[in-house]
Amino acid sequence: MLNRRGITLNKRNYPFVISIAGVSGGGKTTITKRLNKRLTNTKVLFFDDYDVEGPIDIIDWVDKGAVYDEWNLDEFFVDLKELIDSPLEYIILDYPFAYKHAKIKSLIDLAVYIDTPLDIAMARRVVRDYNNRSKESILNEMENYLSRGRRGYLEMIQSIKPCSDFIVDGTLPPSIIVDKIYHNIINE
Repeated sequence: MLNRRGITLNKRNYPFVISIAGVSGGGKTTITKRLNKRLTNTKVLFFDDYDVEGPIDIIDWVDKGAVYDEWNLDEFFVDLKELIDSPLEYIILDYPFAYKHAKIKSLIDLAVYIDTPLDIAMARRVVRDYNNRSKESILNEMENYLSRGRRGYLEMIQSIKPCSDFIVDGTLPPSIIVDKIYHNIINE
C-alpha cells in the first residue's frame, strides 16, 4: 500500500506521521497524549507549544476565505522535518489543520479528525480555560462565541473534517477513540 508520499508503507525508512485535528475543546491533546502512550518509539509535536504567526482576527480570516497557508508554520515545520529524519516509528501532531497547510500536508501520512459536537467542545473549553475566571469573563466568552466565534468552529467542521482520512466520534470515551485510531494505523 502507498501512502500520500507515494512510498510503500511496509518499506518506509522514516516515521509514520499522524495528525490529530478537531475544534478547540474537541479532545486533540487528550487523544494525542494517550495515543503517544499506546504507540512505540513515538514523538509528539503540540501546535499550541509554538508561537505561530496567524491572522490577528480569526473570524475576519474565516470570512475572507480561510486561507490556511497564511499561517506561518516555519518553526513547527522545521521541528517536524527534524523528527522525520530521526529513527522514530511514529510522529503524532496535535495540529488543527490536517492537510490544509501546503507546507505541512506533504509530511502527513494519516489525518485524523475528532468529531466533537460544538456544545461539548465549548463546555470542555469553559471548564479548561475559565476554571478560575469570573462569571463575567465566562459570559463575555459565550457572547463572543454566539456573535462571532462559532463561525471559526464551523470553518473547522466544513474544511478540516472533509479533508481528513479518518473521522472518529469525539463523544466516545478517550480510550475507545485511541483504540479506533490505533487500529486504523495498524491496518494502514
